[in-house]
Amino acid sequence: MKFNATTRSVQGTSASRRLRRAGRVPAIVYGGNAEPLNIELDHNETYHAVRKEEYHSSILDLIVDGKSVGNVLLRAVQWHPYKQQVLHVDFQRVAKNERITTKVPLHFINADISPAVKLSAAVVVHPITELEISCLPADLPQGIEVDLSTLEGGAVLHAGDVKLPEGVTLVQQADLVVANAQVRGGGAASSSDQAEDGEEAAGE
Repeated sequence: MKFNATTRSVQGTSASRRLRRAGRVPAIVYGGNAEPLNIELDHNETYHAVRKEEYHSSILDLIVDGKSVGNVLLRAVQWHPYKQQVLHVDFQRVAKNERITTKVPLHFINADISPAVKLSAAVVVHPITELEISCLPADLPQGIEVDLSTLEGGAVLHAGDVKLPEGVTLVQQADLVVANAQVRGGGAASSSDQAEDGEEAAGE
């Protein structure tokens, strides 16, 4: 993926305001062995790009003044408090032989066919929607699929249970809750367990 930019020669709050009024976005590229590079971006192009999930978890080819300056990772986007306006963007240089640490989105699949939903009528909750991982740039996934097809009612899925792509390691705590199947009524037991408990009570 490519990101187009031009060199920004003037810095400061006033200069940034003028850029924004002109439909431009101030940005910076940092990291690596080079000095920080101040650049500016087209606002409309940037606005639509950064709203796409894949731009936040992809290695980007940064084009400055028509020439590629290397690979970067989108690190931060500053938004206006109430306007649909991008105020500033941060990029980090990446080297192909150096591991990077970043967050990637989780894509939950097959919850509707899981025992938790089909047998226990559970509600599957996702406390988090992304994981912090470490990998080489070439191994960076745009997202990680979390297959919930075997999730039981009342069960909890932790970060350490998520199958990661080859070359990717988990940075966050392995016991972090990624998904849980909440059985209606607040109990952690499945509906079949509850029925058995009721039969035992009736027998007493």
